[in-house]
Amino acid sequence: MQGSANLNIMIKAARKAGRSLNKDFREVENLQTSASNAVEFVSRSASAAGAILRDDLTGARGTYGYIDPTGETDGEDPTRRWIVNPLEGNANFLHGQPHFAVSIALEHKGQIVSAVVFDPAKDEMFYAEKGQGAWLNDNKRVRVSSRTKLVEAVLGHAVPFSVKRTLPATLKDLARVMPECSGMRASGSSALDLAYVAAGRFDGFWQREGAVTDLAAGLLIASEAGALVEGVRPGQVPLEDGSVLCANNQIFAALAKVIRTTD
Repeated sequence: MQGSANLNIMIKAARKAGRSLNKDFREVENLQTSASNAVEFVSRSASAAGAILRDDLTGARGTYGYIDPTGETDGEDPTRRWIVNPLEGNANFLHGQPHFAVSIALEHKGQIVSAVVFDPAKDEMFYAEKGQGAWLNDNKRVRVSSRTKLVEAVLGHAVPFSVKRTLPATLKDLARVMPECSGMRASGSSALDLAYVAAGRFDGFWQREGAVTDLAAGLLIASEAGALVEGVRPGQVPLEDGSVLCANNQIFAALAKVIRTTD
């Protein structure tokens, strides 16, 4: 795909931040004997990657707004903003698990128009632009899986940590969905879960409570690969409510029926 100038800026920034994360990730195993040192180190790693992204993205498009896990800055152009997470999957990173992502989305007039989810540990760059399909690395087109039965599906999901308000409902989801599918995976990275739906590695994904910085890029990539995307409850808007139900169109209705009976 011949991407736009904005997409090329996003890809270059993601790779640069990913190199910084990979360098730090090689040191994480040496810090596991001290939890406090590891947490501080990962925080610094995320901050360093975040600084790279902010410098590159705002340096190229200084009038755009900017939101990342540290906060939001309004831009001179009220119609456009960067939606960024420099380390989506930080708990995996902290525990030495090579499954984390740099997530960058560009929003224009309330719609995500360009998206990048980069897995630096595996050197996999997922990207999409609205109306142009979803892609992986050097112009490999990706599409959702063609499985038609929920019983054959492998699903991704995100269990809320700590005392999140949606934990009871999510546990009910799991009890209902587990007997109906082939398997479930909680990978620790919503951005990569959605990218995996796009690539057909997962047949669906749901999450009841997520941040816009975790979800924005992956949602466009999944949609452009052919996935259906709604809120877990009818009427919810994923980017506003943090609630996502995503699957290929053959199993979406069956998955939605199972999950929505828990409400």
